[in-house]
Amino acid sequence: MISSNDFRPGVTIELDGAVWRVVEFLHVKPGKGSAFVRTKLKNVQNGSVVERTFRAAEVVPQATLEKRTMQYTYKDAEQFVLMDMETYEESRLNPDQIGDRVKYLKEGMEVNVVRWGTQVIEVELPNSVILEVTETDPGIKGDTATGGSKPAIVETGAQVMVPLFISIGERIKIDTRNDSYLGRE
Repeated sequence: MISSNDFRPGVTIELDGAVWRVVEFLHVKPGKGSAFVRTKLKNVQNGSVVERTFRAAEVVPQATLEKRTMQYTYKDAEQFVLMDMETYEESRLNPDQIGDRVKYLKEGMEVNVVRWGTQVIEVELPNSVILEVTETDPGIKGDTATGGSKPAIVETGAQVMVPLFISIGERIKIDTRNDSYLGRE
């Protein structure tokens, strides 16, 4: 249990059978009446955002989330098989459990799997990954870093915008949070 006075951004609570993460909070003490806490909460499972007001010192259940480091080993039909790095147990996840970052998942990559009880809440990839370019238009002599960008497809099938001088076979660093090119490796 956690008091509404202890809310901070990133704190997770349980409300109406779901896990919510505090995005913003504001303690309000009006001139007349009792104090309250105005919050903006984001549903961890589906991403919806709601505003909710709690009385000061109101107690709500805190969500107990477990984060485990797992290694992506292989894809079996439509499921992704991950191995727990401590117990060596395998878990199978569907693409919807991983989300849109599945496009950067590469065999041997370590990820953090966040669970609430037995339910997978989210899969956290590293902030950046190094992948090889498999398809792109050829670079032309005179192309520079500031001259523009072109689409490139990397080994996992993801499409990323890269500078004109990048060619097939080069290894590039990609920011998985915003799908941007960070540099060559």
